[in-house]
Parts: sequence; structure tokens; C-alpha cells
Amino acid sequence: MKIAILTNNAQRLAPLCKAIGESNEVVVNESTTKQLAAMMAAGPDVVVLDGTHCEAVQLNEIEPWSVSHPACHFIALCENANSDFLMNAMRVGIREVLPSGADDQSLIQAIKRIEQRLRSAETPRRNTGKVIAFIACKGGSGATFLASNLAYVLAAEKKQRVALLDLNLQFGDAALFVSDQMPSNTLTDLANNIGRLDASLLTALMTHVLPNFGVLAAPEDPEHAVGIGPEHIEALLKLAVEHFDYVVLDIGRILSAATVKALDRADMIFPVLQETLPFIRDSKRLIHTLQTLGYSKAKIHPIVNRYMKGGDILLEDVESALGIKVFKTVPNSYEAVSTSVNQGIPIYQISRHDKVTKALEEMAHELADVPQAEKSGWFSHLLHAG
Repeated sequence: MKIAILTNNAQRLAPLCKAIGESNEVVVNESTTKQLAAMMAAGPDVVVLDGTHCEAVQLNEIEPWSVSHPACHFIALCENANSDFLMNAMRVGIREVLPSGADDQSLIQAIKRIEQRLRSAETPRRNTGKVIAFIACKGGSGATFLASNLAYVLAAEKKQRVALLDLNLQFGDAALFVSDQMPSNTLTDLANNIGRLDASLLTALMTHVLPNFGVLAAPEDPEHAVGIGPEHIEALLKLAVEHFDYVVLDIGRILSAATVKALDRADMIFPVLQETLPFIRDSKRLIHTLQTLGYSKAKIHPIVNRYMKGGDILLEDVESALGIKVFKTVPNSYEAVSTSVNQGIPIYQISRHDKVTKALEEMAHELADVPQAEKSGWFSHLLHAG
């Protein structure tokens, strides 16, 4: 691989080159982020940003290059990377953040992960289940309702094997939208037993709504989500796609290393919004963030929920603001949806002919007929132990 190193500390160049130079072509630049243009012209696979190139203003200088070079992976070596910095790094497209004092092995392992991902992207994929991710653009969007009820329709009407994975790690309750059972196991139990994860364990941890439809619930308490990392999500999804036709993810609103890992594995991402200005504003921000993470427009499919034709804001206005075509509209049917949610019974089951049910059936039909897209996105483990 071709690796570029950007640093203004001459003493750092030699150890960095020594650490990553073996079997890699290294381009160095002892300067500032303003020299990125020359470095990017060389077409690097990886850019290592060392030390002082980790200020907020310098992060903003990185963003245009991460957008214009989505195949390039950026790694930042920084001191005192707090949570705000990590979120900003993810927003501008930096894939990994390591402590500047990390040992050489940490950097080498990060580069090896990137190399492995590049190789796997070139390897033809065998037929596996399709991963569909729902993400709320704003609280109250209805993303969980749509994710859980679409999963039910795919299982009940299309007779597909479906897994619904609740990855809203802090406040997830997707299981309660399709079942009146309180989940006896959650994603926390899976993470605690990751060493023996197999199809039997996954099945045992699920709440089974139908013989061909199971839900893996989110942690019962936000504190229990602390130990769930991207490595757990990776193992879970790798197993799930081997045993289910559809793996439906309810991401929630919070982007973290774990949820970004899930988005990396998704074939389609469905940001869910409504036709109001606050929703459109937040949706625009979210879609921009998804694109800086390397997800193409072909992978992002906005859904407008509670759609009312002839409202103050037209669908064309939404598409113009987002810069991307709306995949589907789901009409407003407050009474039927409220009954479904309050009883924990899928709307397909209690209101078979409702217009929301019809929209979900249409979506399931379209998804079943769409060839599985090539997965894009990147391994996005933002912070590793130094």
C-alpha cells in the first residue's frame, strides 16, 4: 500500500517510517495540512496525520480531501483525544484515532486492518443475507417502528428468514414494537459470551416473534452498553448474514464506533425523517456525515415518514435540500400506528389493509427484488488502546 505521513515534527518521521515502511511505500511530508494537495495527488491508500494536525481547525481542512478521495483512509495520531474530538474526526472522515504515544504495533495493526478491508473489497462475495439499516434523523422520526414492522412483513408475507438487531444501545426498545414479550436476553449477553458465539447461541438469545423472525434486543440499561464494541458487532453481523435472508438494524441516533461498524456492513442505509424544517435540517447533517464516512449516495435511501401529500413542504423540496432522492414515503395513519405501538402488535397483523401496511408491503416487495449492492464503507474503530 501507499502510505502518506503528514507531520511537522522532524523527529517523528524516522520512527513512523520505520514502523510502517516494511512492505509499504511511504511518502512523507514535514509540513502542514496545506501540503495535503501534493500528497493526495500521489494517490495514497492511507494518510497518517501526526500530532499537531489534530486541532479542530485542521480537522476541517481534512474534510474536503476525505470527501473527494473516499477510497483513502485517514488515521490520526493525537494526544488527549476527547469524545468531542472523536465525533468531529468521524464527521470529517477520519477512520481511526490512535494516541500519539501509542506503540508502533498499534499503528501497524491499524494499517493491517485497512489492508485487510481493501483486499476483502476486491474479493467476490458469496451469497449472504442482505443487511438493512434504519437510522433516525431526529428523535420521534418513527425509525424503530418502520424497522421492526418492515422486518415483520419480510418474514410474514415474503416468508424470508429475518433477524431484527436493536443497535440503539442506550435506549433501544424495538422488540416491544412487534412482541408483547419482555426480552429475557439482550445484546449484552451476546457480548459477554462472544467467545462461544454461534448460530445456536444467537438463536437462544433472540426473542422469537415468528418461527422465521427473531429480535435481538438492545441492552436493558444504558450502562450495560459500555462493553459493546465494534468487534462484537462485526462478529454478530458476520454470523447473522450466514443464517438469515435479511438482517434489519435499528441504529438509533447515536453514531459510535459500534454503530458505524454496523453501517459499514449494511447494504442499504435508510435515514428516516418527516416533512418539517427541523427534520430536514438534521437529515441534511446526517446524510453529509454518512457521506464523509465513505457511504455513497447509492447506499443511502431516505424515507419520509408520516407523509402528507400537498403539505407546506413538497417532496421535491426535501430532495433538493438533501441532495438525494427519497426512496419511499410512508403515509400518516396515526390511529393505526398508535394502536400497533401501544399493543406491541405489528401493524400488518392488526390493520392488514391500512395505508401504512400497504407502504411496508411495497417496500418489502421492492427490497426482495433489488439485487444485493456491493458494500461500501470503512472499518471505523475510532479509538484503540494505546
